[in-house]
Amino acid sequence: QVQLVDSGGGLVQAGGSLRLSCAVSGRTFSSYTMAWFRQAPGKEREFVATINRSGGGTNYADSVKGRFTISRDNAKNTVYLQMNSLKPEDTAVYYCAARNIDILTTGPELYDYWGQGTQVTVSS
Repeated sequence: QVQLVDSGGGLVQAGGSLRLSCAVSGRTFSSYTMAWFRQAPGKEREFVATINRSGGGTNYADSVKGRFTISRDNAKNTVYLQMNSLKPEDTAVYYCAARNIDILTTGPELYDYWGQGTQVTVSS
């Protein structure tokens, strides 16, 4: 069984920062490619960022590049998303996801395990 618990969302003003966390159960965390997706009301789930097993490879959506940073701590079985310079258009439910293949991918359909989601709301 693999379970993901994401947390850290909240309400912030534009220009503010938040750090999301995703805790992964089990002892095989280092075997997973990890990613963050988000879904706003009325929109499809969209890719945000992904990180490979070692943490040495990352990929970001153009909309968040330069503002968001994905990282992982394999000793703590946790992946993070540091979000700076937040904009109202970043408002969404953010989901952590995992895939047991060491290839960076952006399609949500390719990920096997998902967190329950954490709400991020950015006011103007």
